[in-house]
Amino acid sequence: MLEPVKNLENVFYVDLENSDLDEVVKSLGLGLLSDEMENVKKYFSKEGRKPTDVELQAIDQAWSEHCCYKSSKPVLEETVFGLKSSKKVIAREDAGIMEFDDEHYYAVGLESHNHPSALDPYGGSATGIGGILRDVVCMGAQPIALVDPIFFGNLDLPRDELPDGIKHPQYLMGGVVAGIRDYGNRVGIPTVAGQVAFHPKYTGNPLVNVGCIGIVKKDLMIHSHAGDIGDIYILAGGKTGRDGIHGVTFASRDLDAGSEDDIGAVQLGDPITKEPLMHLCLELNELGLLTGMKDLGGGGLSCVVGELALDAGFGAKVDLEKVHLKLKNMAPWEIWVSESQERMMFTVKPEDVQTVLDRCNAWDVEAVAIGEVIKEKRNIVRFHNTEILNLDLEFTTGGPVYNRPYTLPEINNLEAVELPQPPLNLSETIEEIISNPEVASKDWVIRQYDHEVRGATAIKPIQGKIGKEVPGDSSVLKPVENSWKGLALTTDINPHLMEANPYHGTMSAVEEICRNLASVGARIDSLADCLCFGNPQRPEIMGQFKSSCDALRDAASSVDVPYVSGNVSLYNETAEGAIPPTPVLMGIGLVDDIRKCVTSDLKNEGDIWLVGDNKQQLGASLYYRTLGINCPNVPTTDFDSFIPRMEQLIDAIECGEVVACHDISTGGMALAIIEMCMSGVGAKINLSGDMRTDLELFNESNGRWIVQVKPGLESKFSKRFDFAKKLGSVDKNVNFVLNEKESIVFSIEKLRKIWTEPLWNRMA
Repeated sequence: MLEPVKNLENVFYVDLENSDLDEVVKSLGLGLLSDEMENVKKYFSKEGRKPTDVELQAIDQAWSEHCCYKSSKPVLEETVFGLKSSKKVIAREDAGIMEFDDEHYYAVGLESHNHPSALDPYGGSATGIGGILRDVVCMGAQPIALVDPIFFGNLDLPRDELPDGIKHPQYLMGGVVAGIRDYGNRVGIPTVAGQVAFHPKYTGNPLVNVGCIGIVKKDLMIHSHAGDIGDIYILAGGKTGRDGIHGVTFASRDLDAGSEDDIGAVQLGDPITKEPLMHLCLELNELGLLTGMKDLGGGGLSCVVGELALDAGFGAKVDLEKVHLKLKNMAPWEIWVSESQERMMFTVKPEDVQTVLDRCNAWDVEAVAIGEVIKEKRNIVRFHNTEILNLDLEFTTGGPVYNRPYTLPEINNLEAVELPQPPLNLSETIEEIISNPEVASKDWVIRQYDHEVRGATAIKPIQGKIGKEVPGDSSVLKPVENSWKGLALTTDINPHLMEANPYHGTMSAVEEICRNLASVGARIDSLADCLCFGNPQRPEIMGQFKSSCDALRDAASSVDVPYVSGNVSLYNETAEGAIPPTPVLMGIGLVDDIRKCVTSDLKNEGDIWLVGDNKQQLGASLYYRTLGINCPNVPTTDFDSFIPRMEQLIDAIECGEVVACHDISTGGMALAIIEMCMSGVGAKINLSGDMRTDLELFNESNGRWIVQVKPGLESKFSKRFDFAKKLGSVDKNVNFVLNEKESIVFSIEKLRKIWTEPLWNRMA
């Protein structure tokens, strides 16, 4: 089956014509399917030669689910990719590019690093941060902030119930947070937004999603393609090693008890190398010395070399022995597909090569010229004067596409169902809800991140006076020194709602992104999506994916915003089953003047209002889950009524009518008000009596905010809305008035203790 290539060690011809193709896949550690191998065999038969092992490994990387979207592409093309918006997308490459102001663009990236984090939570999450930073830098943008939506199993899972080969959620969460903390803090980019969610089905398969936003002057944006024939490839940054080999193929299959053997697929991050590398990239771009730039992520050299060339309509020729290595005696195929971190590829005009190398040396960044751009659309790789790879780029980058069969989720009756009896003690129920790690304070996570480095964070993820901070809906950045214009960031998805109804769960997530941004006074401008699902070869999983993508299209069309960046992460399964469908969303909003933004902490003066109407929609709510009730009546969206309310709320904030604002989501109105009161200012809330008390307190219907109105402006504020009513006023305690005779009263100190301790007690 294998025939050594003359004069080379560790390079082999592979006899596909006379070999069992399944055995070839097994012996080389490939992820190619049987029909894919047949196509590869036909290609080399047409070429009239035997492939090398290097060529087969390269095709394996390019045709992985992670790289070519072979299962998701048909669905995405008819939904998200075809979405039209009045907001112009400048570019969709390594990162998405949107206009910020007359002189600047902002760059957006959102990625997943799920499988690596399941094996090595620290290294997997850290290298996820490293990768998303490179994606933004590739566009010539200075990274200014990070986000981290992360998802774990039940932290209280008894050790004796932990499945074989699976790490405990507490261990995974601790490692993931530490990896994000150490990498982001050391490279000097603030982590300003995200979420931490829990669901039993993430046990053994945590989701680690990381996003980055950057800023770039319009005339400095660079594209991820070479300039012209004859341009020289320069590889800069960290050395190439055996870490990260088969990373994209590892990410394209289920996790099982044997996945620990794939630890070599996890890259090794090095923020100390990354920090000068980022500065170098930005400097070279500012000096006009680069014709193209791309980071080495999934597939390593095997993907980046060809993509840089082909996107410009050309090909590439590389001398592989010139690549600087961590280890001696690496096989050429290992060098070609390694995903070792902290590496960037530049294309440079021949006359600028020495200048670029000199600047690399000045920044103490290793760099070497390894090849050139050629006219023919092929990848040609030589190793010690012997050709070991010669592939048609359109063949390797085309990849297979599958129209996977799907079964759409059953649509349960969304109408109200017969209600269970309310709990005898609502006070105890409130305490139980706010102590649930799902909604309890994420202070243990947030305080490990530097969210103020670079000095551009105008509104932080926790807001209010020191020692009395409350959770915010969005963070706000001031990215340009001489301007008050701002960028607002938020992330969202509710896995419990997604599990109950993928379509309405996704619609609700987009709406909540809009609500979160509006809560600070920002208008949504763009979205990024990271679509995390189970095995696409199962029709029920593809049905979840199709249903969610339909909702992504419908919701974004309603609010007229594009998806500018994202990825698809499939095969998120263990032997215990698939994760809940989890389309993680990141929303970016624009603020004309950050000085007019508001925060969520209650102030000493101003009455408290509800904007938006309560609905009896408690399906998948935290309240019903706390009581053990399964109800199909999930929250739905009505963008026709929501959008005018959202616009009026933003206008009210801009006009100075609002002093505090917080959206209502998980935990309902009760939790939203309690979180606002963590500022040390209490509230006396008069319940309407129009709805059963527990349903009014805990329903999670969409389209609602709690707003504190500036004294004297109540009439002006209320006239803006089709539905707004006064709920109450500030108080020394948190007091829910049920009727003339009954109240539920808490001291703020007691609530803060109940709300703050859950994660500290489990993780500290």
